[in-house]
Amino acid sequence: MSVDSEPAHLEQEQQEEEVEEEVDAPAHHPYAPPDELFDISTTVDPSYIISLIRKLLPTDASNNGNSHGFDACIGQVANTDHVEGSTASVSGQEVLNSSDHKSEGMDIVEDCGKHARLEGEDEESCHRFDRPSVSAGEEAWEECGCILWDLAASKANAELMVQNLILEVLSANLMVSQSVRVKEISLGIIGNLACHEALLKHIVSTNGLIEIVVDQLFLEDSQCLCEACRLLTLGIQSSECIMWAEALQSEHVIYHILWIVENTLNLQLIEKSVGMLLAIIESQPEVLHILLPPLMKLGLPGLLVNLLIFEMSKLMSERIPERYSILDVVFRAIEALSALDGHSQEICSNKELFKLACDMVKLPDKVEVANSCVTAAVLIANILSEVTDLASELSEDFPFLQGLLDVFPFASDDLEARSALWSIIERILVQVQENEMNRSSLFQYVSVLIGKSDLIEDELLDCQSDDLSKGHEGLTTSCTKSNARTTAVRRIISILNQWTASKDSAEENNMKGKLLADNDNINRLLDCCHNYLNSLHHALGNNLS
Repeated sequence: MSVDSEPAHLEQEQQEEEVEEEVDAPAHHPYAPPDELFDISTTVDPSYIISLIRKLLPTDASNNGNSHGFDACIGQVANTDHVEGSTASVSGQEVLNSSDHKSEGMDIVEDCGKHARLEGEDEESCHRFDRPSVSAGEEAWEECGCILWDLAASKANAELMVQNLILEVLSANLMVSQSVRVKEISLGIIGNLACHEALLKHIVSTNGLIEIVVDQLFLEDSQCLCEACRLLTLGIQSSECIMWAEALQSEHVIYHILWIVENTLNLQLIEKSVGMLLAIIESQPEVLHILLPPLMKLGLPGLLVNLLIFEMSKLMSERIPERYSILDVVFRAIEALSALDGHSQEICSNKELFKLACDMVKLPDKVEVANSCVTAAVLIANILSEVTDLASELSEDFPFLQGLLDVFPFASDDLEARSALWSIIERILVQVQENEMNRSSLFQYVSVLIGKSDLIEDELLDCQSDDLSKGHEGLTTSCTKSNARTTAVRRIISILNQWTASKDSAEENNMKGKLLADNDNINRLLDCCHNYLNSLHHALGNNLS
């Protein structure tokens, strides 16, 4: 027994020595294989995180004039022995992981190369490939920084980092480092920390950090700008948004943000920078009061429309999946601006914008750009509420009505979007004078309605189910909001009844012959419309008139 136990004892001692060697390993060597280090079930030793933070201390801070005020912080971190907090597992999909961080090349100046840590890539290739001038010290800093970037996905790990002065260390690096890669990683770590609401107050309270982050907008590196925009967006969306807005309110800063949006060719940066503008437009009234006036003064509406014109031209000429998210965020920013009281006129009066939104709705293949189609429909509803005369133009656009009905399945989970769709349909159908129009036009309306009867029936059944699931008070409120829907349903009934009641003639018989096979669909759609109205009447206990 003793003979068998001795090899086991030696093997255990050997494993313990290997663990100790890993802890003391140079920073440019990985501490553990990535598949083990970042597995969700793996716990992280707090002392390991502390050791990584120490390795991020800027070595040239004492020789740099901008480092004033950070010497005490650096001394604190370097001498930290007590670790607050506990071990934590690596998790969190809502934050940006450096292993998914891909560079597309700088459009303002030449990028430093592909320095993202790609999954499964050799650990040295991401730092040395196309970057022969990177020093060993900077390479070691990058390795530790990327690990912390990933670890910050976990709230517990993030809290531990903040407790051990990582924000002060990163602030020092942003001030003194000349490396764009160091700045990118620093911003990325802070961005992941900012994803945890409880830590945002620490970021705001760190002396000068918000102003330092804003200064990074003037860097000439696309990946740094992406991380800066991501972090600023999180700040604008947080409970501390006013402090972030005040840091951005300088006209000089606003102008530069718009310049980045207008001039960058980097797809990720376009999306992140426009996303920051969207966050501002959708933010609290206090933020709008601070930031919207300079944005409007410097031409935000025109810039967004020009971006949409370009993205739509790309969509119509060539389908590029990487651009779909850009199209979506641009549409959302324009739609949000069109809904702002006092600032919507410039958007709603733009006829070219209205045409682009209609073209988006009429797009035959909507699946890949479904979100943009829904947003375009909401934008059209906002425009029609301001410029009612445009509804008469749409009443003769049968492909638009057909495309509008096609949008319903993509808006099934968005009650506001469904209400917007019904408001457009109602505005179109009230323009229809079925008793006076020629038979050919009436035939076209019936063809569109019957061709999309399944979509209309499914939508009405969903609406009926939603209404019945509400109490009387909720149903009354819902009916107030759905007046457009009930009016549209009544108009559909009237148009279909006019068609079925039309007199016989050779011309009419020919047109009826085309729909002869759809008589069942006409009757079914009529029954569905009547059932919807009757169920609404019954639920309310009165006659909707």
